Amino acid sequence: MIGKPIHLKIKPEDIAKRAIVAGDPARVEQVSTLLDKVRLVNKNRGFITYTGEYKGVPITIATHGVGVPSASIVFEELAMVGAKAVVRLGSCGVLVKGFKIGDVIIPTGCAYYPGGAYYQYLHECVCTATSPDYELLKNLVESAHAAGLRYALGPIISSDAFYAEDPEFAKKWASRGVIAVEMECAGLFMLGLMRKVRTAAILLVSDSLVEDLGFASAEELKEHALKAAEVTLEALVKTKV
Repeated sequence: MIGKPIHLKIKPEDIAKRAIVAGDPARVEQVSTLLDKVRLVNKNRGFITYTGEYKGVPITIATHGVGVPSASIVFEELAMVGAKAVVRLGSCGVLVKGFKIGDVIIPTGCAYYPGGAYYQYLHECVCTATSPDYELLKNLVESAHAAGLRYALGPIISSDAFYAEDPEFAKKWASRGVIAVEMECAGLFMLGLMRKVRTAAILLVSDSLVEDLGFASAEELKEHALKAAEVTLEALVKTKV
């Protein structure tokens, strides 16, 4: 890991030890409204990043872009300057029936296709199942339960090819107990284990590969995202770093 950020123009004093990350800058803008004393600390490369306070605790909200390669840059650079607990607040497509737009999935583990970013980091063609940090996961679940949020727990898979997913993809992974697909959690969990950063994720259902739910944009998911963000903020505040 290089010791100084290149893509995020940030210094240690710009970034809190606790962070929420999202792929869509629109979601980052939405979540930043929940913070007090909020300030923009990076806009380079479109990785919009804010730092502020929630209940007096410093919190950073950062954009990571699409896919493990882009997201890993942001995860690495946040860790370089002192982030110790990072939660991805993202969206996902469900692989099983019974969900609706805006429902919440809290991943208990994440698989990833062989090769790609994993190979670059691990130097093996492996499909490692990665896991979130237990304490942060527990705090997310407890916060979601206390808020009365509708959520499901289960394993997910990260995919690099958004448009390659089809009914056969859904059938195969659902048969293995995987309930949703997205594009970044495997990288986040892997780097959390490698860099000793607590990581977890809370995902909003934006579409389904097995039912016709349409595809919800960040604006259409805004109400659900803000509720999930409040749950995430409560979990981060309770998490030791």
